[in-house]
Amino acid sequence: MKKDIIICGVGGQGILSIATIIGEAATRAGLYLKQAEVHGMSQRGGDVQSNLRLSTEPIWSDLISEAGAELIISMEPMESMRYLSYLSKDGKVVTNSKPFVNIPNYPAEDALQKELDALPSVKLDIEEVAKDCGNPRGANMVLLGMAAPAIGILSVEDLRNAIATVFARKGEQVVEANLKAFDAGVKAATE
Repeated sequence: MKKDIIICGVGGQGILSIATIIGEAATRAGLYLKQAEVHGMSQRGGDVQSNLRLSTEPIWSDLISEAGAELIISMEPMESMRYLSYLSKDGKVVTNSKPFVNIPNYPAEDALQKELDALPSVKLDIEEVAKDCGNPRGANMVLLGMAAPAIGILSVEDLRNAIATVFARKGEQVVEANLKAFDAGVKAATE
């Protein structure tokens, strides 16, 4: 069993935290893991992308080939479109529905939403859900929760345990806030 995942967004949105949590869960589950990251412009607002390859068998490359990703997890809807050539024919997109307009020629929101609607996708205004959970900075955990059922090779509980481990050094209150956001995302994906 394997799962090739592209996680994308813009700098400062928590893409690398999502990758770290999935990596922690995979390591604890005894899976093989390869990861490659691209940090665009090395600043907030630049393109950030991570390739995660998880498998029960050895993995030789850390990069995902075109049409090879079973899942794209995107903090920003236009960024999900940037990586569509990497999505497999049976792949799925899990994305934030709310754009982060950081460039002057950002596409019209209605056209972008129409393109997303044509894909096998799950989308939600994750910032709004995070605010409703009392954790406005937890949008990335809402997104991870939304993606959890589609990850498949890891259980929701594997990911919850990894969140607790990754955020443990920040204290129990931070762990609980992130778990609440994650659980809200799981609920949204399964409703």
